[in-house]
Amino acid sequence: MRHWKVLFVKPRTEKKVAEYCQLYGITHYLPLREKTRVAQRRNVTVRLPVFPGYVFARVTPSQRLALLQTNLLVRVLEPENPRRMLRDLVMVRRALRANPALESVKPLTAGRQVRIIGGPFQGVEGRVARLAGTLKVVLNVDMIGQAVSVTAEIDQVEVL
Repeated sequence: MRHWKVLFVKPRTEKKVAEYCQLYGITHYLPLREKTRVAQRRNVTVRLPVFPGYVFARVTPSQRLALLQTNLLVRVLEPENPRRMLRDLVMVRRALRANPALESVKPLTAGRQVRIIGGPFQGVEGRVARLAGTLKVVLNVDMIGQAVSVTAEIDQVEVL
């Protein structure tokens, strides 16, 4: 738990930093979303970072030096509560598994804390952003000030 860090990387180098982490044997997580584009009259699906500029990694001091020598890191951020950050990332991972096309949104500070108990996002916890026929549930990653949102029916949600 204590070695988990947030790597703030140079623009458009998230996948390269993830490759270096894999090369050095560093446990890491880079949430990627799928986006389909039209290129030369063909549909091309690309995988883009959900949180541009951030890679989450479990880095020891010796591994940190090796990553800094790649010259791709801007800063290494220490989370105040690594357990909470990992819990937030688990929720994002569950949501991306159900819908790989999720995009990042602004995080919510207000709103009721809920858990989705049915449908493809079952088990995901977040805050309610909108009440109507469907709910917009926002999953905050407080450490980096970003979030992703999912939609669920009212009967699939329980208040925590």
